[in-house]
Amino acid sequence: MHNVHFPPSVLAAVLSACATESVILNSERIERRFGSYGIEVLASEAGLRRSNLFSVDGDTATCRTYAVVQFEEQHDERYDDAHSRVLAGDSIGATFKESGWGIEKKTMYIGSVSLPESRTEVGDLMRLTGAVDLAMHVYQLVLSRDDVAFEYATILEIHHPEYLSQRDLLDLYEYEAGDALPSTDLAKLAALVLRPKKRN
Repeated sequence: MHNVHFPPSVLAAVLSACATESVILNSERIERRFGSYGIEVLASEAGLRRSNLFSVDGDTATCRTYAVVQFEEQHDERYDDAHSRVLAGDSIGATFKESGWGIEKKTMYIGSVSLPESRTEVGDLMRLTGAVDLAMHVYQLVLSRDDVAFEYATILEIHHPEYLSQRDLLDLYEYEAGDALPSTDLAKLAALVLRPKKRN
């Protein structure tokens, strides 16, 4: 997965949108839908973080969103504190929102990915078996405050079918199918989430 940089005109539009629009965070939507929310960082390496965003029913945790985050290589000192909290395992959206940053998601792709019949890490976390289609959302997360905007990370999210479908994503976010990523890029993205279940 590689970071995509948007031109200044796009970042200017982000500043305008953030001034008038309140973004509902994934963490907030999960808690509203299922009554609870938690995050578990599964792996963090070389600027890439894998996270399990889950809800809890009794003693059972179910992954609602499996997220792969690739951070921008260059960071700005104005959000160092919040970024340090994210690296320590805090939720990205909630952390920056609490720190006074505006958040905008610039969609790069909306589609689906199919779980294979064999066991995968994401399938086990979502408590799904067999071949199941999962909605996939790829976007650039842009932060804004004090009339400046920063491209913070490129994020790939796979959603549990009881949480968000591909249709739901298309209703929530602006996306032109003609702007879809090349098939080779999509194959690489799918490989990031369809990892086989590790044997103990």
